[in-house]
Amino acid sequence: MTEELTQVARFLYEAGTLKQSKRTGWWMAGVRDPESVAEHSWRTSLIASIIAKLEGADPARAAFLAVWHDSQETRTGDVNHLAKKYGAGEADPAVVTADQVAGMPEALASTVRELISEYEARESPEAICARDADKLECMLQGIEYKAQGYQHAQRWIDNSRGRLVTKTANELADQLLATDPLDWLRSTLGESN
Repeated sequence: MTEELTQVARFLYEAGTLKQSKRTGWWMAGVRDPESVAEHSWRTSLIASIIAKLEGADPARAAFLAVWHDSQETRTGDVNHLAKKYGAGEADPAVVTADQVAGMPEALASTVRELISEYEARESPEAICARDADKLECMLQGIEYKAQGYQHAQRWIDNSRGRLVTKTANELADQLLATDPLDWLRSTLGESN
């Protein structure tokens, strides 16, 4: 078990690199210091739990899928859509994940492999909610960047909005588009818009 836990410890350090790994597509929108993959994954997990709960799916499972959805990017990097046009990012997430969990306790390794497989298949209600959360988080980040003056973020907003599947994600997207990113603060402070 000690060697298996050594592999887990190594993975935890590896996972920490996602805190420094930037979401590279935002550079094309002019964002100088874009969010990290870890920051994106955290809010994606939160959104997945919300969508799943409102869709009648298992919110814990959807969040679990979402928290792991970009874990392979420790090894592949965040490959944006332009790079994919030229063949970058063709690594199979299942293969990368299998390498990442090799040598870990089998109960853990098989769980992670199954999560990635479920997420990539996009067939379970929870995987559909997690995928919608990924797109909705990108749209939400785009709205925030646009509010900060990055006008080119509109492409990411529109693209992400167009990929949503669930009723809840679509309705939430409409609400996000109609809400200023700082409305939560004004409301909390009792200020009017």
